[in-house]
Amino acid sequence: MPRLTAMSAAAGWYPDPAGQPGMYRYWDGRSWSAAVSPHPGATAPAGPIGGSPKSSQPGTQPVGYQSYGSGGQVPIPPPKRRGGYWWLIGIAAVLVVLVVVVVMAVRLIAPEVGQPTTPTGRASSEVCPKPQSGSPDPQLNDGRVHAGKLSYPTLGPPWSGPAPEYRVAFGRGVLIQSVEIERSGSQSWLAAVLLGGLVAGDGFFTPKDGAAIVVKCVAGTFYGNSAVTRDDKVNKAMKVDGHDAWIIESQLGFDVRGIKAKSERLIVVIVDTGADAGLFYASIPENAPELVQPARDALAALRVDR
Repeated sequence: MPRLTAMSAAAGWYPDPAGQPGMYRYWDGRSWSAAVSPHPGATAPAGPIGGSPKSSQPGTQPVGYQSYGSGGQVPIPPPKRRGGYWWLIGIAAVLVVLVVVVVMAVRLIAPEVGQPTTPTGRASSEVCPKPQSGSPDPQLNDGRVHAGKLSYPTLGPPWSGPAPEYRVAFGRGVLIQSVEIERSGSQSWLAAVLLGGLVAGDGFFTPKDGAAIVVKCVAGTFYGNSAVTRDDKVNKAMKVDGHDAWIIESQLGFDVRGIKAKSERLIVVIVDTGADAGLFYASIPENAPELVQPARDALAALRVDR
């Protein structure tokens, strides 16, 4: 792992991220409204927003476990005493046309299924989420590293003791254990195990989406101008302590000037911790293969804090 070297939207009505056709949900710059409306030009909802995703910070939405009620029903005017019901048929026809138009428009601007979305409904152009502040969780005297509602047994020498790491764009409250493998000038190349909360960007994410975002961020920013090749060995769903999770294990290739290592093993696991999403990350250069097993042991003993 090299030296450790991001999106918000303006308040307004956006196509409902919960998927209700023809409906809009209000984003106040921090969280989503509980109510929906068929009118994108409607006034902002009065009172507390409520009903928002579990994380109210844009850029830190937890992975896909949001759900919404069916609020914002469209009122139907009472029938007139004269004139029959033809006017109802006319209104219904107009509504059908409007729904078809809105659905087609959403399909034109929406990203592919499984890709991260912003409140505008378009895929993010950012390689990494914006870094979020946040101190690591308080540590218990139980011989484990605790961060992001996850924990694993503390790794012994030659690994460093757990230390805060604030330069990881896709994590918050991160703790790192590392081993320096080589140094070139001021550049230190590390084997590392990280633990923290997931930062995945604006929108709604499954563990699978979160893992893909982390790997994309690593490959796009951790290796300077070097072209990075990626050979996935594992990319699948898994369970961590009974919780849904997704793992991507990949061999990344690169050629960074002054660094002997030309590849490293990357292990990324995103865990649905119930109230948020936790991140486990390990990166082991090819010239330190003996450190892969300790990283695997930490993952095997990963636990969700209650």
